Amino acid sequence: MSKRDYYEILGVARSADEKEIKKAYKRLAMKYHPDRNPDNKDAESKFKEVKQAYEILTDQQKRAAYDQYGHAAFEQGGFGGGAGGFGGADFGDIFGDMFGDIFGGGGRGRQRVVRGDDLRYDLEITLEEAVKGTTKDIKINTLVECDSCHGSGAQADSKVETCPTCKGAGRVRRQQGFFVTEQVCPTCHGSGKKIEKPCTKCHGDGRVHKTKNLSVKIPAGVDTGNQLRLSGEGAAGENGAPAGDLYVVIHVKDHHIFERDGNNLYCEVPISFTMAALGGEIEVPTLDGRVNLKIPAETQTGKLFRMRGKGVTSTRSHYAGDLICKVIIETPVKLNEEQRNLLKQLEESLEGSGKNRPKSSSFLDGVKKFFDDLTK
Repeated sequence: MSKRDYYEILGVARSADEKEIKKAYKRLAMKYHPDRNPDNKDAESKFKEVKQAYEILTDQQKRAAYDQYGHAAFEQGGFGGGAGGFGGADFGDIFGDMFGDIFGGGGRGRQRVVRGDDLRYDLEITLEEAVKGTTKDIKINTLVECDSCHGSGAQADSKVETCPTCKGAGRVRRQQGFFVTEQVCPTCHGSGKKIEKPCTKCHGDGRVHKTKNLSVKIPAGVDTGNQLRLSGEGAAGENGAPAGDLYVVIHVKDHHIFERDGNNLYCEVPISFTMAALGGEIEVPTLDGRVNLKIPAETQTGKLFRMRGKGVTSTRSHYAGDLICKVIIETPVKLNEEQRNLLKQLEESLEGSGKNRPKSSSFLDGVKKFFDDLTK
């Protein structure tokens, strides 16, 4: 039976370049590969045919001979381009370039350079420090470049060669049937190099553990959850690669007076029954000092008073929030006999007067209407 034309097998024109041929081969090889077509003799035959066409047309000398003499150029051992089995080819070999793009395999032969790890430090500060800003000294445990070998991992008189297993990539690929996986090279443990005499201080890693002291400037207006990035203060990179970053995560302690909601501050201000009824002034705290709050007569408990600009200044808009004071009428305790009598006299004078107690009067009217409706 006569052999099919190689260009026809791959479905490309005779003028097709290597890139077009390679693309056609990958598409057909995936379609007919035995791993995807178990026990399919027709697919196996077509796969062999596609592979043979690819091997001939991607070799310049063999392609030139085929273009001039056709299949006769390879008969009787001319170029030895027969289709004997799979030639050890599998999905990992066929699609090496494709998976190399995904896993970074294109870096073979080059020393692997990996940026250092980013680090996190949780910093607790007071509300006053968060509002006004501060500077904090912190200590972090990290990896720094070895000062003995300057990151090379080798002694001064040692020979450093490319790892023979991974060819400097630091990773090796494994193929099982259709799937290709990639893992750290077991020989060099990801460094991509073979060191004759490892550095005695860092044991060939090029990095050592060290406690670093850093000064962190906290801007005014930060809040819990905000992060500050210190560029290059993370762990040192491998093979002289740049260090990672340090992220300082802010946590603001609870305050004994104020509660924060965004840029506003809230606090409760207890006032006496007399002040609530007659009005007056009371001194209240702010983060900038003390101020007087005017309480109008007949103030009810729970009323909110807003003090403009006495809150937190935003780190982004530089807009100052407010201090919101909630007045709470404090019930007097541990009364003496005279005080009890005076309060009883006041209660008797107010008894039955809706004018003096509008909320109580309104509530009682509502209760009466509720029960009247139930009896209808």
